[in-house]
Amino acid sequence: MTSNDPLLQPYQLKHLTLKNRVMSTSHEPAYSEDGMPKERYRLYHAEKARGGMALTMTAGSAIVSRDSPAAFGNLHVYDDRIVPWLAELADACHEHDCKVMIQITHLGRRTGWNKADWLPVLSASPVREPAHRAFPKTIEEWDIERIVADYASAAQRCQAAGLDGIEFESYGHLMDGFWSPLTNHRDDEFGGSLDNRLRFTDMVLDAVRAAVGEKFIVGIRMVADEDLENGISKEVGVEIARRLANSGKVDFLNIIRGTIETDASLTKVIPVTGMRSSPHLDFAGEVRAATKFPTFHAARISDVATARHAIATGKLDMVGMTRAHIADPHIVKKVMEGREHEIRPCVGATYCLDRIYEGGEALCVHNAATGREATIPHVIAKSEGPMKKVVVVGAGAGGLEAARVAAERGHQVTVLEASSQAGGQVRLATQNPRRKELIGIIDWRLAELDRLGVEIRYDTWAEKDDVLALAPDVVIVATGGMPQNPSLNAGDNLVTSSWDIMAGSVKPAENVLLYDDNGGHQGMGAAELIANSGSKLELVSPERFFAPEMGGMNHVPYMRAFHERGVAVTINTRLRSVRREGNQLVAELASDFAGGWRGERRVDQVVVEHGTAPLDDLYLSLKPLSKNGGAVDYERLVKGGDIFPSRNADGGFVLFRIGDAVASRNIHAAIYDGIRFGIRI
Repeated sequence: MTSNDPLLQPYQLKHLTLKNRVMSTSHEPAYSEDGMPKERYRLYHAEKARGGMALTMTAGSAIVSRDSPAAFGNLHVYDDRIVPWLAELADACHEHDCKVMIQITHLGRRTGWNKADWLPVLSASPVREPAHRAFPKTIEEWDIERIVADYASAAQRCQAAGLDGIEFESYGHLMDGFWSPLTNHRDDEFGGSLDNRLRFTDMVLDAVRAAVGEKFIVGIRMVADEDLENGISKEVGVEIARRLANSGKVDFLNIIRGTIETDASLTKVIPVTGMRSSPHLDFAGEVRAATKFPTFHAARISDVATARHAIATGKLDMVGMTRAHIADPHIVKKVMEGREHEIRPCVGATYCLDRIYEGGEALCVHNAATGREATIPHVIAKSEGPMKKVVVVGAGAGGLEAARVAAERGHQVTVLEASSQAGGQVRLATQNPRRKELIGIIDWRLAELDRLGVEIRYDTWAEKDDVLALAPDVVIVATGGMPQNPSLNAGDNLVTSSWDIMAGSVKPAENVLLYDDNGGHQGMGAAELIANSGSKLELVSPERFFAPEMGGMNHVPYMRAFHERGVAVTINTRLRSVRREGNQLVAELASDFAGGWRGERRVDQVVVEHGTAPLDDLYLSLKPLSKNGGAVDYERLVKGGDIFPSRNADGGFVLFRIGDAVASRNIHAAIYDGIRFGIRI
C-alpha cells in the first residue's frame, strides 16, 4: 500500500534502501553482558524492528580499543567474540526489513582510567573532562597508529557480522578531541590548522575504507557546533561537515550541536522535560543545505508531527526518534495502521538516560516492557482462560496500568478512584509547570482505557463493601500512599509536607527550610516551587550529595533554578526536631559525622519530604476474604507459573497490591507492578 506520508517514503542511501524515514540513533541502553550484545540487547532492537522503523543503530558507542574502557555498558567491538552476537542481532532485525548499523569509537578522555585493565585514558591534549574526571595523557604517535588500526579491525568485525554499516562517534570522544581548540593544544602535525586537526579523522577514514571497501555504509555522528566560547564554531563545524561530505569517504552525516562534558551541557544536547523540543532541528537543516549531503539527526524529536515536519521540509533525510522508541517501539507500525493516536508518548522524563549515567540500565519511566522483552510483552495477548471480573482501586499510574493490561487480556475491569480525576502522585508532580508533560503518562492510559471500554468511577472512596458488591474475581489495590514525616524527636505537628506545597494547599512562607531525606523529584519539585515563589530557601539533606535518587540530567533544571533564586544547599545534615518560638520555627539540626554537633535555623516554615506510608486499610480489610491472603509467589513471578498461592479455600477472589500501596517507590515501579502482575491474571 502506498502512502503520501513523508515519514513513510523510502530513502536510498548509496546501495542501501531504507523503507521509511524513521530511525533510532545510536545509544547505549547498558543491556550488554561482558561487552557483548546478547539476548536482552538483541530483543530490544528486534522489537523496534518489528515496530516498523527503517534503521536501528546500536551502541553508543562500541569501543574499538582496549584502552577505551566502557563508561556504561559499551559493547566491545575490539573483541572477535562480538561477531556472532552482532550477527544474531542483525538477522533478528533484518527479518523485519529493518537495517542495522553500529556506532564505533575510541572514548578518549570520556571514561575512567580505573576501569577494566587500568590503562591510561588519552586525548589530543591533557585536558581533563569534568564528567568522568580523568586526566588524560597526550596521545603519542604509536597510540595513533594502533588506534587507527583498531578502527579498521572493528569495522571489519561489523561487516563480517552482516551489519549494514557503521558510524563514527565524533562528539565528546577522541576523534573530535583533535577537532576542537578546547581540547587540542598540539603544535605538531595534528594541531593548529584545521587540516592538521582533521588528520587523525582522515587516517581513520582511509584505514576503514581500505578494510571494508565501498559496499559498506560508513557515516559519522559529529558535532558541527560546540556552541561554546573558543570551541568548534558553527562556521568551522559546517566546514568540517563540507569536507567530510566531499571526501568520498563517508556516506552520511549525523548532526549534533553542543557539548556533553557536564550535566548542564548534556541537557542542551539531549533536553529533558520542560526544555525545548527539537532544539537543533533547524541547525541540522542548515548543515544539510550547506553540504547537500545525506543528513540524520536526533535531539528530542519525540512526536510524529515534528518528525514528519523534519522530512517534509527537507531538513533531514532520516529522522531519529530514539527516546520516543524507548517509550513506544511500535511508532511506525501505528502510523501505518492509522493508529497514530495510540502511540505511547515520550514525556521527556529521561529516566532512561539518568539510570544509565548512574550505572544502571535504560528503563522508560512508563513503558516497563522496554529492556524486558524476554518476559514482558509490548503487545498484550488475550487470556486463554475464562474472562474475569477485575476491580482496581486507585487510578494512579500503577492502577491505570494494571487496568489497561487486564482489559487487554479480555477481562471486565472496573476502576474505583477516590478523587475527581485520575493521576495520583503523577498529577501532583505536574503542578510544577516545568514537568507538566508527565501528564502524558496518565492521559495515554485514560485514552487506552476508554478504547478498551473500562469503567472508571470517580469520587468513590472504596470500602470493603463497595468492592465486594462488584463480585470480583480479582482485586488490585493501587491506593498509593500518603506523605509521612521523617523521624523527629519533636515537632511533628509543626512541619509542612512537600505534598501540601506541590498541591498548593499551603503557600510557601517568606523564609523556608526544606528537609529532604527521600532524595527524589518529590522534594526537589517542592523546592523548585518554593524558590520560584520568591521565598528564601535552604535545602537540607542528610546525604553526601542531595537528591541521590534522581539522575544528573534531571538535576540540571533544579540546580539552575536554585542558583538563579539563591537557594542554599546544606548536605550531611539531619533535621532532629522543630519547635515554635514566637512567630518563628526553630529547626534543630545534627550530624551523623560529629555526634555532639548541633545547629539551629530560625525560619517561618519547615517543609519535609520522607516518601509515603502505604494507604493499606482497604487491603488489610479484604485480605482475610481473599483466596491467596494477599500473598504472591515471588519465585514464580520471576520464573513463571501461577503466582497466587491458595491460602484460604473459602476466599472469594485473588487480592494483591501494587505501587506505593506496598511501599514508597517511584512511577516506574508502580507501572512495572501493574503490567507484570496484570499479565498473570
